[in-house]
Amino acid sequence: MKQAEDFLQRKLHERREAGIYRQLKPENGLIDFCSNDYLGFAHSAILKQNITNEIENHPLSLNGSAGSRLLSGNIQYAEALEKQIATWHQAEAGLLFNSGYDANLGLLSSLAQRGDTIILDELVHASIIDGARLSYANRYSFKHNDPESLESKLKLAKGNCYVVIESVYSMDGDMPPLSEILTLTEKYNAALIVDEAHAVGLYPHGLVSELKMHNRVFARVVTFGKALGGHGAIVLGSNNLRNYLINFARPFIYTTAAPFHQLAAVKMAYQLLKDSPDTVINLKNNIRLFKDIVKLSNDFPLIESHSSIQCILLRNNDLAREVANQLQINGLDVRPILSPTVATGTERIRICLHSFNTENDLTLLADTLKNLTRLHAR
Repeated sequence: MKQAEDFLQRKLHERREAGIYRQLKPENGLIDFCSNDYLGFAHSAILKQNITNEIENHPLSLNGSAGSRLLSGNIQYAEALEKQIATWHQAEAGLLFNSGYDANLGLLSSLAQRGDTIILDELVHASIIDGARLSYANRYSFKHNDPESLESKLKLAKGNCYVVIESVYSMDGDMPPLSEILTLTEKYNAALIVDEAHAVGLYPHGLVSELKMHNRVFARVVTFGKALGGHGAIVLGSNNLRNYLINFARPFIYTTAAPFHQLAAVKMAYQLLKDSPDTVINLKNNIRLFKDIVKLSNDFPLIESHSSIQCILLRNNDLAREVANQLQINGLDVRPILSPTVATGTERIRICLHSFNTENDLTLLADTLKNLTRLHAR
């Protein structure tokens, strides 16, 4: 055992020396420019009460599911919820997973077989990369949002080919040229998979449905832990895809099903999303306001983004930590995103905008950033 403990200690020491040691931090009471709670649902008193009411309306529901869905853990409520969510996103069918990570892992590891091909945008989420690694397929990545680079990889594809992108990228906040990518996948008879984790909220039905491309996309992954304020995820696609995942997706087959409380929270979040269009309008207004009032120098370039995620490139870990620390001292919860989470030289602070951020919040953020810019320029 000592040898194993020595290994742990050595690796942690290397991280500390490199300045990339990660630590958990509790809630801090600062103005939230950090969380993925884009619409404020995670701390919504209305949503909390609606969940309570929904649970009370089902007094026979269990505290836990008590098994996987293929054994004792399936209930009619879950299947009805899948149909409801699929209809909302204009999909034929859907299958619930316990997290977005599980959804991507189950989808990608089970779909592609030996001799098939998976092609990923180079900036996709770690769960997509890990899902692809668990398959036996040939794997390629293409330059971020670059159709020419994608086509060069499509020309190398063998067997069934799956192209995986995100509709809003979590670390840059930008969006793909979806129409161009779809045209290419159709030209090369590849199936397109779109992770919509950070799009729902800004686009309540997802970007794919917003652009009326839902009938051309093979599969979508929607998560509930961001704008919907809950937990879990769903894979959307055809009935065939749903049945295939039930039979072959190991993260679905071999895990305990989500408890009733989690399902009720998701159902009520979708109801609140439907009933409160003002939250989406407020979010869009705050994004526009932020981009209008934040005038940054070339020292702090803002990555081009029209989403809730706005990033300022600082290009090294120390500066990113310093700027984030100064923002936190001024009452603003902004976190640094450091390598190796992002590539070396692209370290940044990541600002998440929400429907509940006030104009005063945004002004304080902008003024603090301007002061930091002047200090940095010296």
